[in-house]
Amino acid sequence: MPDIAAVKAALAGQRIETPSWGYGNSGTRFKVFAQDGVPRTPHEKLDDAAQVHAFTGVAPKVSLHIPWDKVDDYGALAKYAAECGLELGAINSNTFQDDAYKLGSVCHPDAEVRRKAVDHLLECVDIMDATGSTDLKLWFADGTNYPGQDDIRGRQDRLAEALSAVYDRLGDGQRMLLEYKFFEPAFYTTDVPDWGTAYAHCLKLGPKAQVVVDTGHHAPGTNIEFIVATLLREGKLGGFDFNSRFYADDDLMVGSADPFQLFRILYEVSRNGGFEAVTNVAFMLDQCHNIEAKIPAVIRSVMNVQEATAKALLVDREALTAAQRAGDVLEANAVLMDAYNTDVRPLLCEVREEMGLGPDPLAAYRASGWQQRITTERVGGTQAGWGA
Repeated sequence: MPDIAAVKAALAGQRIETPSWGYGNSGTRFKVFAQDGVPRTPHEKLDDAAQVHAFTGVAPKVSLHIPWDKVDDYGALAKYAAECGLELGAINSNTFQDDAYKLGSVCHPDAEVRRKAVDHLLECVDIMDATGSTDLKLWFADGTNYPGQDDIRGRQDRLAEALSAVYDRLGDGQRMLLEYKFFEPAFYTTDVPDWGTAYAHCLKLGPKAQVVVDTGHHAPGTNIEFIVATLLREGKLGGFDFNSRFYADDDLMVGSADPFQLFRILYEVSRNGGFEAVTNVAFMLDQCHNIEAKIPAVIRSVMNVQEATAKALLVDREALTAAQRAGDVLEANAVLMDAYNTDVRPLLCEVREEMGLGPDPLAAYRASGWQQRITTERVGGTQAGWGA
């Protein structure tokens, strides 16, 4: 049986990174919906992220997105984060919102456009130096819409050349996390469409390059937990972008569409040592809270990851191994289902209270008055958002 004290210690020590853009306005590709109290600056995003950490106790890191979070002094921003009880996490690049990137960025047929994209990626490494961040997160919207539009192998060569230039710039303790997406916005070919492509490039680059698994970036029916187990086995799982999907890359709150899938993924993380510090897997959220309130949505997502993690940690490993070795299919499945069907909310309430927190983070946040405060104070200026 699982050691409950060890499970509680693991839950108290869990760390979930929240995205700066999750606190800003977002929406569909047709319309971005504004909300009252939304941050106007990266500093105000950190203020909101500090509330999430204050009430959950497990969200001390915040990912930045450049240029959405561009400031004059990144060292000062890192200092402000520390004053908020936070630290700056992954630096996310953006090579998909410039007119020059219509035909791609690092895979573009024009060398000048590729140089522009690589310069931006190198700028992101400079920002990492200033903030103390260790992770550079790369996602490319590169691809083609029509057969014959460009040379498929040639684009892979250009991608490899760009990644190599950025890899060589990484400093000690820094790494490159390469994300894949099987389609969108390109319709015929995508240049980093799957974990195999990302893995192949990372393997060639070296130990500082690892793969990011975005849970919304897969074809229907894809066994994501197999991918996770394989990448952990190879030492190439760098992190997650947690979210949920019903149809495509919906960027819904993690665990909202298929909580059983989230449990299965996190069981493989647990089974393969992914929660251990030496493995250095970054558990990040990547979500767009289109119609729901921003801070409560992030809190709910953190809670959903906590609940799935608790269930994964409660799997009776000894009983499962015994059933597997005996070839007892039904019993092996039952062991997993017993853990999944456990109501872990009382356990998490205990963990939070032992951490000096309220047992219900959402209720504590709503009672804090923060939402009313920012709605009143954040009037005027330009709200943060990714535009549409």
